[in-house]
Amino acid sequence: MIEGVKIVPLKIIPDERGAIMHGVRKDDILNEFGEVYFSKIYCEAVKGWHVHETLILNYICVYGQVKLALHDLREGSKTKGETQEIFMGMENYCLVHIPPGIANGTKGLWAPFSIVANVASEPHNPDLKYRRIHPDEGVIPYDWGRRVY
Repeated sequence: MIEGVKIVPLKIIPDERGAIMHGVRKDDILNEFGEVYFSKIYCEAVKGWHVHETLILNYICVYGQVKLALHDLREGSKTKGETQEIFMGMENYCLVHIPPGIANGTKGLWAPFSIVANVASEPHNPDLKYRRIHPDEGVIPYDWGRRVY
């Protein structure tokens, strides 16, 4: 587990009409609210790596299933250099809190696509400092392929 990452299980309450899917409670997130946006991820597509200097992320896969990979790049962190995988979505419905300085990327696992909501700590601002790292660049030692055991 990477230091500062928090996983909050969320409830899905089904009935004969459909279901209620819990989302965000103010006591579940550790930051101020900035904005909510949604990301559509096609099956087998990889979005990442992204590293934000100040932005705090709170991801919920509201449709489908994704593999969320995290890699700690923070200087002085007890878990610097560690990688964590979280499979989230319909089969593990949860909120994942990601502090600044942790590289994150997602891979779609559901056809034809998955949808991830982000409750970000700040509204979108193109001037916010963040870094993109190509998933095949080798900066982060991670294999996005499917593992067969």
